[in-house]
Amino acid sequence: MSAEPQLVAREIEPYLNSRVLVVDDQPANVLLLRKMLGAAGYQSVATTTDPTAVRGLHRAEPFDIILLDIRMPRLDGHGVMAQLQEDARASGDYVPVLVLTAQEDEETRLKALAAGAKDFVTKPFNRTEVLNRIRNMLEVRLLHKAVRQQNEVLEQRVRERTAELRETRLEIIRRLGLAAEYRDNETGLHIVRMSRFSQVLARAAGFDEYQAELILNASPMHDIGKLGIPDRILLKPGRLDEEEWAVMQTHVHIGARILDGHPSELMQMAARIARHHHERWDGTGYPHGLAGEAIPIEARIVAVADVFDALTSRRPYKEAWPVETAVAELHRIAGSHLDPTLVNLFVSRLPEILDIKQQHAEPA
Repeated sequence: MSAEPQLVAREIEPYLNSRVLVVDDQPANVLLLRKMLGAAGYQSVATTTDPTAVRGLHRAEPFDIILLDIRMPRLDGHGVMAQLQEDARASGDYVPVLVLTAQEDEETRLKALAAGAKDFVTKPFNRTEVLNRIRNMLEVRLLHKAVRQQNEVLEQRVRERTAELRETRLEIIRRLGLAAEYRDNETGLHIVRMSRFSQVLARAAGFDEYQAELILNASPMHDIGKLGIPDRILLKPGRLDEEEWAVMQTHVHIGARILDGHPSELMQMAARIARHHHERWDGTGYPHGLAGEAIPIEARIVAVADVFDALTSRRPYKEAWPVETAVAELHRIAGSHLDPTLVNLFVSRLPEILDIKQQHAEPA
């Protein structure tokens, strides 16, 4: 008894799955080409006798090749190609156009080539010639799409890697800030709150999102210079004497030296904050006795955020102040210690500030 015959599935050539659009104002030509393509195995063939519809159809779902008649009413093939070329320039892609024409003069061909045509088929159609020209153009089109898709994959990988490197850099910065903070604060949550307060205040002061994010990521390093202060001074429970206070003040110089010299905006801003966040609006601060707007605005912003969080946080030497008392203190020292405009902006954003404070509260 003979075995039953096995049906072997034939793999379809990739170009046969391409999207094809036939554009001709003569329904007979459209029907002929549709039947010709269908018989050759093409799986996705669309047709239209309205040249004004081509652009919309191609925008909705791009075609891999367009078979385009030249002489048509309302909009000829040159006009259609002009529209397609305009869209192609915007997208950075190209559209293979196979021109269908009964005209064989050189002027017509040159004009079509200048408009974006890639090849020609002369009416009346020769079936073998038409199918071969379509296949050849589609094979080039598929190679182009494959290269473009590969480039997109590579670009996405580069974007992901760049984002990963950026996040790693920011994480190192945050942890450096935490390292300094842990020396005199058990949780390190002060810099989390203070940096987020600074971002809110920066937005209120007119910073765009990019600049506000810069201050968010730069401000955690404001006290990094404390790493260079001896424990006997940094952790002393009582008041510092004059000599010890002079040593403590050097943390702004140490921090600036640690952060200075790098070309990135982030590190430059961090260095300015580290150097100037103890300057005072009235010029009585340190290290340079700068006053008013001579103090970099990012340092003035961080100063407001830093003072508010220090007042409302518990420390070994004091209890946390109530919010109302802390706000009153901000207003009291506005114009002497702090920038009065920034204090008013900070208070105007108090609900958002208090939400951040609650989200990153110290453990009981």
